[in-house]
Amino acid sequence: MKGGLISKGFIYFLCVSFLLMMNGFHAIGAEVKGKGIPIGEMISKGEVKFEARENVWKAVEPSYFPIFQGTKVKTEKGNAVITLSDGSQIEVSPNSHFSFDQSDRFVLSQGRIEFRIPSASETNFKAGSLSILKSRSLQATKDLSTVPAKNEETIGSIDIHSNGSVTVKSIQGKISILNQDRTVLAALSSKDSVTIPSTTAGTKSKVMVAQAGATPAAEGTAEFLGISTWGWVGVIAGAAAIGGIAWAVDETTEVEVEVIPVCP
Repeated sequence: MKGGLISKGFIYFLCVSFLLMMNGFHAIGAEVKGKGIPIGEMISKGEVKFEARENVWKAVEPSYFPIFQGTKVKTEKGNAVITLSDGSQIEVSPNSHFSFDQSDRFVLSQGRIEFRIPSASETNFKAGSLSILKSRSLQATKDLSTVPAKNEETIGSIDIHSNGSVTVKSIQGKISILNQDRTVLAALSSKDSVTIPSTTAGTKSKVMVAQAGATPAAEGTAEFLGISTWGWVGVIAGAAAIGGIAWAVDETTEVEVEVIPVCP
């Protein structure tokens, strides 16, 4: 009887262990699947780092470094060349910070880049609140033989200056610059360039303006039950004062009790 219970317990233990192990394999598979495949590759020279985890930066492999969506990279005293799977090429200058928030959108947070985008590519760029993308030329014609077999590639550069302004230059092809409301701010043709001020580009962090009233966290006056720390101090002090007055009145009452003499 005892041996049978031990055997059943051992079988249950194996089953539970197997289920836990399979759950672990599923978790690992989900993590790998979530990371996905690289959207491109990068070769670099000099001091170039990537964010391995939050606020932890490590040096990249100079000869080959895979680029994934969400990976943050900074070129300190180095430069880098990125080749995407769609054939786009991006050259990153020193002291630049960038990432890909989407598989086809390059986010430049600081520095300067030069790019070469094939006609069939959907790669676009973001600098501050600006969206920079190539313009599509629509041409209507009845004779299909007059339609060019291949559009020209788009070549240009984006430069975020130290004062927060952004300069976009088109070396070849047409480029559109949009704000965060998707309103076209500028349309560039070949050999054109434009500089967007920092107030429009949104590359500078907003300055916090002091407001009257609701700044308890900044002044160290945390609230409890809707009452600030100093409010609770006042409540406690008031309660203590009322208690002291009540005690004093009680003591006075006891001392002033009238004593009536009893005649023998």
